[in-house]
Amino acid sequence: MKVSTKGRYGLRIMLDIALNSENGCVSIKDIAEREQLSDKYLEQIISTLVKADLVSSVRGARGGYKLKREAALISVADILKATEGSLAPMSCAEDNGSCERYCDCVFSFVWEEMYKAVMDTAGHITLNDIVERSRKLHTVIEKEETEL
Repeated sequence: MKVSTKGRYGLRIMLDIALNSENGCVSIKDIAEREQLSDKYLEQIISTLVKADLVSSVRGARGGYKLKREAALISVADILKATEGSLAPMSCAEDNGSCERYCDCVFSFVWEEMYKAVMDTAGHITLNDIVERSRKLHTVIEKEETEL
């Protein structure tokens, strides 16, 4: 499985919102500046995150986006499914019987095992895990910079 820019940027958007929403909503403009990404492309991605019920939009002068639920309740799989669609290497792995050769296919178990492995990993890592890792990483970097 290869994650596209849409999936990678979706993860970055969600992390940015989680890290910067303690004082309210986060604007696309601010995310784009921090992440050095096109705000037009981010708007397309964030609309998929809104449709997936992962973030909500708030209108007005102090508007922007915020997480729909706690970061600990949002998995990497949730974000990637919203941005990438299916995470299955082959459609039959997710939808047994979708292929006319499924019953006779010697490879079907391979696709199913790959899909299970991806879902197990992506389903167990939460946005909160990434937030904590990001904060630790930035603490280490800041400490190293002050020691120089």
